[in-house]
Amino acid sequence: MAGVTHVVLVTWDGDGDGGYAARADGLCREHLPRIDGVESVHSGPSISTEGLEGGFDWMLTVRFRDRDALAAYLPHSEHRPVAEHIGAGSSRVVVFDVED
Repeated sequence: MAGVTHVVLVTWDGDGDGGYAARADGLCREHLPRIDGVESVHSGPSISTEGLEGGFDWMLTVRFRDRDALAAYLPHSEHRPVAEHIGAGSSRVVVFDVED
């Protein structure tokens, strides 16, 4: 089975993120590795010097063992605090999943 990479791009509400990004990073580190099938979690603001972020402030990538692990992640109780925090503090969210 092929692995899956889950990418989440976020634009935080208002002027600046009001601490939402730092809190999101902490929630991701705390909760997401507890989910079976999660192989790695990375999050944070862009460090690119190209300026091609398209208005997005923050990104999360989660690497999954396979499609079944991604499917189990979405309703998982450890995913909820992260999703709820992002939803509460964002004005725009894009999610893209790609398989190896």
